[in-house]
Amino acid sequence: MTEEWAIKAVKWLLFACVSGMALRWFAQAVLSRVAYMRLGKGTFRPPPAPQPASGEAAALKAHPKQARRARAKAFGDVGAQVLGHRKLLRDLRSGIMHLLFFYGFIVLQFGALDLIWRGLTEQPLPYARYGWFSFVQETTVAVVFIAVLYSVYRRYGERVERLKRGWKPAIVSLFIGGICATVLLTLSFERIAQPADVFPQAYAPITAAIASILTAIGATPAAAESGNEAAWWLHLFVLLGFLVYVPQSKHFHLLTAPANLWLRRGAKPGRLEPINLEDEEAESFGVGRVEDFRRKQLLDLYACVECGRCTNVCPASNTGKLLSPMHLIVKLRDHLTEKGAAVTQQRPNAPAWLWGKDGDEQSGSGAHAMGASVPVWNGGRSAADTSIAPTMEAQAEAWQRTLPGEGGSSAEDTPLIGGVMTEAELWSCTTCRNCEDQCPVGNEHVDKIIDMRRHLVLMEGRLPAEGQRAMQNIERQGNPWGLPRAERAAWMEACEQQTGIVVESVRDMAQRGEQPEWVVWAGSMGAYDTRSRKVLFALVRLLHAAGVRFAALGEEERNSGDTPRRLGNELLFQELCADNIATLERYGIRRIVTACPHTFHALRNEYPDFGLSPETEVVHHTELLARLLDDGRLTPVHPLRETVAYHDSCYMGRYNGAYEAPRRILWAIPSLQLAELERSGRNAMCCGAGGGLMWMEEKAGARVNVARVTQALAVEPTVIGSGCPYCLTMMEDGLRHLEQENTSARDVAELLAASVLG
Repeated sequence: MTEEWAIKAVKWLLFACVSGMALRWFAQAVLSRVAYMRLGKGTFRPPPAPQPASGEAAALKAHPKQARRARAKAFGDVGAQVLGHRKLLRDLRSGIMHLLFFYGFIVLQFGALDLIWRGLTEQPLPYARYGWFSFVQETTVAVVFIAVLYSVYRRYGERVERLKRGWKPAIVSLFIGGICATVLLTLSFERIAQPADVFPQAYAPITAAIASILTAIGATPAAAESGNEAAWWLHLFVLLGFLVYVPQSKHFHLLTAPANLWLRRGAKPGRLEPINLEDEEAESFGVGRVEDFRRKQLLDLYACVECGRCTNVCPASNTGKLLSPMHLIVKLRDHLTEKGAAVTQQRPNAPAWLWGKDGDEQSGSGAHAMGASVPVWNGGRSAADTSIAPTMEAQAEAWQRTLPGEGGSSAEDTPLIGGVMTEAELWSCTTCRNCEDQCPVGNEHVDKIIDMRRHLVLMEGRLPAEGQRAMQNIERQGNPWGLPRAERAAWMEACEQQTGIVVESVRDMAQRGEQPEWVVWAGSMGAYDTRSRKVLFALVRLLHAAGVRFAALGEEERNSGDTPRRLGNELLFQELCADNIATLERYGIRRIVTACPHTFHALRNEYPDFGLSPETEVVHHTELLARLLDDGRLTPVHPLRETVAYHDSCYMGRYNGAYEAPRRILWAIPSLQLAELERSGRNAMCCGAGGGLMWMEEKAGARVNVARVTQALAVEPTVIGSGCPYCLTMMEDGLRHLEQENTSARDVAELLAASVLG
C-alpha cells in the first residue's frame, strides 16, 4: 500500500510540474503578445455606439425598443459569427470542417478532464449517464479525426490556392490528430487492462474494436496496463503542448477572434477613423510605424487565422498584383512580434530554449522584410483567369528573414513602409472591402492601408503622379480633371436644354423662402463627366415625373472628398467636408439624393463625424427610385427586351448593405431579364475604380475592370447595369477594351427612365 501511494504521489507531483510549466509558458506567450499590442495607440475598449444617420436618430429616440433591438442585433451578429460560423459557412466544405473542429473540441474538453482525472484517481468524474457520455466522446473523436484528415487533404492534396503550405500549417493537424489518437489508445488499453470496469461494446464501439485488434496481436493485460499509462502521459503532453503552441501561432485566434468581433460590434462598415489635424502634440499623422496603429488594429493581427479568404476575393490579387490582404496582416503581425520583442524585452516564444539561442535564425533576433521585387504577372494569361497563385508565391518568396550583419537590419530599424509593406501594395488597394466582408474573425484591412497612405501623403508627400495630379485639381478647381470651378453648375443648364426640365438651385428657392423636398447632389462625375450627366438627367426626369420637388446646390456644391480621403489626403478631405457641411447647414438641408455611392457613403457615414446633423437623410438614387415605385408614383410601362447583368457597387453593397433596391427596379421593368453574375451581391468583384484608383493607371497585372467585364460577359448580357458613375465608366472602358460592340453599359436610372417615360 505504501509503495502504491508513493507511485501515486510521484504521478501527482509530475502532473503538477508538467501542467504548471505548460500553463506558465502559455501565460508568458499570451502576456508577451498583449504587451506588443499595448504598444499601439488608444485602448482595447469597444468603440462608442455610432450616431444614427439618415434620419434614424429621431426614430430611435422616440422608440427606445428599436434602440434595444439594434443593440441586440449587434450582439447577435457576434454570436452568429462565433457560434454559428456564419461567414465560414460561405465556403460550405471548409465551413462544415471548421464547425466540426469547433464543437468537437468543446465536447472533447469534457472527455479530456475525465481522462486526466481517471488517470490520477482511477475514478471517473460524476457525469450523468456516463455510458452515453462515453459513446458521445468516442463518436466525437472519430468525427474530429476525419475532419483532420480532410483538412490535410484539402491543403496538400487538393491544394486550394488560398491555403498556405509547408511544415508550419501541418503542426496543428499533428496536434489535433495526436490528441484524438492518444484518447483512443488510452481507452483501448484500458479495456484490455481492466475489462471488468469498462462499459459494454455498444457504448464504446471504436475503442472496443481497437482493443480487439491489440489483443489479437498479443497485447496482455499487463502490457496493456503499461500501454495505458504511456498513452495517458502522451495524451497529456500533446494536450499541454497544443496549449503552449496556440498563442504562438495563428491558432491564437481561438482567444483573440471572439474579442476582435466583440470590439468591432456596432461599427459602421468602412468608416475611417478621423484624424485630429489640430493636435499640436502629434508627432506625425497616419501610420509610419507599427506602433502608430490603434490597439484594436493590432489585435486584428493576432486574430488572423491565415485562411486566405480575403486574398481569394481581392481584385488586386485576382489580377496579378503584389497586394494580398492575408499577407498584409501576416507581415504586420510578424513585424509587430519582432519589434515588440525588441522594445519590451519580452521574448516572443516560450519556452525560449525550444526556439534557438540568441543570434540563431529561429530566435527573436533579426527581422523579416520584403526582399527584392518579385515578378508576379507573367503577362500570359487572360483577364478571365483570376488565380491568386502568382501573388501567393510572390509574397512567400519576398517575405524573408534577414539577420543583422548579413545584409539585414534589426526589427527596430526595419521601416514599416518600404520594409514591411511596399508602396506598390498600398496603391493597389481599391478599398472594396471584400476582404473584410469575407474575414471570419472581423479583421479590417482597408483602414490599415489608408492609415499608411495617410502617412505617405501627409508626412512624406509621396503619391503616384496621377493621384497627385487629381489631388491638385480637386484642391484648385474642386474636381479631379481640373476643369473650371465655375462650370460645376453647367449641368443644370444642359439638363434644361436636353430634357426641358428646369433644375432650380437651393439658393434661388431659399430666396423665395422655399425649401425642396430633396436636394440632388450631382457630385463631380455628374457635374462634369458627359457620360455621367446622362444618368443625372435620367434621375431628374424620373423625379419630375413622380412629382418630387427637388433642387441642386449648383456652384455651391463641392467635391465630397471621398477620393482625397481614400488616397490619404485627410487634410483636403476635412477642408471639403467642412465647406459642404457649412453649406448644408446654412440652408437647413435634411434630405439628399445622389447617384454616386462614394458620395453617398461619405455624406451618410463619415460627415457626421465632422458635424453633419444626424437628422440628415442621405439616400442613393436607386433607393429613392425604388420608394417611388413602391408608392405608385412611377410606373414602368414600356417593355425593355434586354438581358441585364447587374454589377454591384462596393460602396453601396459591402459598405452600406444595399443590394435589393436596384434589383427591385430592374424586376419591375417589363420584359427585362436580370442575369446574376457568378460573383454578385456581397461577393461581387470590384470594378477597380475605388480608393482613388479611378484617377490612376494600373501598372502591374491585368486591368481589374477588364477582368470584371469578362465575368459579366459570361452570362451573355445585352446590358451591364450599374448604380455608380465610376462603375459605369469602368464597364464601358472594359467593353471597349474587349471590343464588345453588342453589349452596352447603362445605369439603373437610365433603364427605368426608358421604361417609365419611353
